[in-house]
Amino acid sequence: MNRNPKILSNDLLGLSQPEILAAIYSKIGDIPAYRGKQIYQWLHAKRARSFSEMTQLPADLRSLLDEQFTIGTISLAHRSMSEDGTIKFLFDLSDGFQIESVLIPSEMRDSKGEARRKTLCLSTQVGCPLDCKFCATASMKLKRNLTTSEILQQYFEVERLTGERITNVVYMGMGEPLLNYDNVVRSLRILTDPELDIIGSKRITVSTSGLPEEIRKFAHEKLGVKLALSLHATTDELRSKLMPINRAHPIKDLLEAMDEYYKVTGIPVTYEYILFEGLNDSDADARRLAKIARRLPSKVNVIPFHRIDFTNPVGIGAELHPATDEHFIRFNDLLRAEGVHVMVRSSSGEDIEAACGQLALSKLPHPIAIGI
Repeated sequence: MNRNPKILSNDLLGLSQPEILAAIYSKIGDIPAYRGKQIYQWLHAKRARSFSEMTQLPADLRSLLDEQFTIGTISLAHRSMSEDGTIKFLFDLSDGFQIESVLIPSEMRDSKGEARRKTLCLSTQVGCPLDCKFCATASMKLKRNLTTSEILQQYFEVERLTGERITNVVYMGMGEPLLNYDNVVRSLRILTDPELDIIGSKRITVSTSGLPEEIRKFAHEKLGVKLALSLHATTDELRSKLMPINRAHPIKDLLEAMDEYYKVTGIPVTYEYILFEGLNDSDADARRLAKIARRLPSKVNVIPFHRIDFTNPVGIGAELHPATDEHFIRFNDLLRAEGVHVMVRSSSGEDIEAACGQLALSKLPHPIAIGI
């Protein structure tokens, strides 16, 4: 057994089986490997919130674990429910910082009238350093990365609080997932571990603003998850204005990295594209986007722009407006005519500032609000 894993933590939640055994060895001493597996299962599959719940373990081991280790917790500070059924959760972290997660029901319903999909949007950082001009999270700047435990806890807490099974996960909340690379990858390995039976890899999408080196590295992790690139412009000039990261990583480099992701994984990619009035919604934009989409098997998620005026944006951020309905429809029709697989992202949760790009710890009064 490897006694020197990359991470040793007093919080056992979010550690792999070898890491759990190594952490226990460093504080308590050697224990049988099967005990490590039992602890791993109790933490991630059975969602134990205390060591006393781990009744398969000997009482003396439970007592030692309780003395030496913790099981990470985040606590609900506030939740708001949209008229469309979307729920936004504001969570307190142990150090006083806060994050938001969003549970989005699909519009498709089963025979009982229940949403066929319940998609959880996870955060990976407290704030974000990338300063995308259309995103409310940018107003927070970056406070810190989330731990693996904190990423997983969002999933576990939302299921516990709602009593509903999450069917899909998108790493599209606060932060840039690939800037918190190790913790994101570790969380994905746990969520998709077949021994735990939490969620299948095909039901998870990781979204990135564009880090070519990390995209290439991510391709070789053999996680089987989907990758989405937040593109939002088809020229470097405009994309650099909207997303300053483009100055370091221009579109050509990003597309080559996405090509490699598909070549290595065989998984079609997604391009995300917010439509802004008069900026990126022309026929020429649609044709350039179609050319990009045809490079490899892909789909394009066309997204309405959602207001972020509650963050008091300045510069180009204050000048952004949603594309008109006419331009929105025409743009999508042009893409489809060019042979592009187009999906139109809904504006679920916009009334509670939970739609795409709106997460910024907003806890304004809303028509339908659920307290703690």
